[in-house]
Amino acid sequence: MAALYPPIEPHARGHLAVGDGQEIYWESSGNPSGKPVLFVHGGPGGGTAPAQRRFFDPERYRIILFDQRGCGQSRPHIADGADLSVNNTAALIADMEKLRVHLDVERWQIFGGSWGSTLGLAYAQSHPERVTELVLRGIFLLRRSEIDWYYNGGAAHIFPDVWERYLAPIPEAERSGDLVAAYHRLLTGPDPAAAQRAASAWTAWENKTSHLLPQQDSDQTDRFALAFATIENHYFVHRGFLDEGQLLTDVGAIRDIPAVIVQGRYDVVCPMRSAWDLHRAWPEAELVIVDNAGHASLEPGIAEALVTATDAFATSDHATRGGHR
Repeated sequence: MAALYPPIEPHARGHLAVGDGQEIYWESSGNPSGKPVLFVHGGPGGGTAPAQRRFFDPERYRIILFDQRGCGQSRPHIADGADLSVNNTAALIADMEKLRVHLDVERWQIFGGSWGSTLGLAYAQSHPERVTELVLRGIFLLRRSEIDWYYNGGAAHIFPDVWERYLAPIPEAERSGDLVAAYHRLLTGPDPAAAQRAASAWTAWENKTSHLLPQQDSDQTDRFALAFATIENHYFVHRGFLDEGQLLTDVGAIRDIPAVIVQGRYDVVCPMRSAWDLHRAWPEAELVIVDNAGHASLEPGIAEALVTATDAFATSDHATRGGHR
């Protein structure tokens, strides 16, 4: 945490009605007249946390966080019966644009990791004229190979003990098939207790595999786990509502936007192959490989690289650096 800026509190916050009966939570901290940056959280379904304000210099940035539909402090929450049918990538992109207009921001930096990198890329490719820079971490392109690696058995070769706990809620007869689909039946089925057990196991799998070195068990609530697992699984069943390889195919739309990609060498959740493929398609973006890190944004090397990127862009002339290190 030494690389991060000190904790700060928001100077403004609220809920924005975005249609479909949804209200997204947003907050702004740092310098109200500073350079706008939008933090795009992971999951999907992960929500935001106070530590995420700390990747940015509060003297130079207007730091905007928001909770995506159905999670965090947005309303209604999945645990309160939020409608999944109106939760998709196009809707989230539209929500981000409505928030930009609501906050009277002309252009902003997009900062996102894991699913936040997916949604950040999708937003930038849809609205490149609204993006000053991109800072992306733990690249997730939502290709079938990435889903299969992490949720259908690939990563089990590295974490076989944790994998057994991931398998536990699934009936034995379904464990040789598509596990994402099996989890979908549990998470959206008629038994609330079974859904909660599945949500807790799904969330624990990600928590236990996100760091290079083992961490203590998190104290995340059942409410958090239910939103995280249900929304995440919903998106993965639908392949992120993206065409296969779409974020690579459409990279030309953002080629001229300055960008830094930060990737942990030993990221099991979002292996480095995806960051490398993105960098090969988009060599103008700088790729920073952190050799002593996994997936989590608060691992020391990852946090340091992210803050270095935001510090550089705080006074950037928008020159593209390119290359990798």
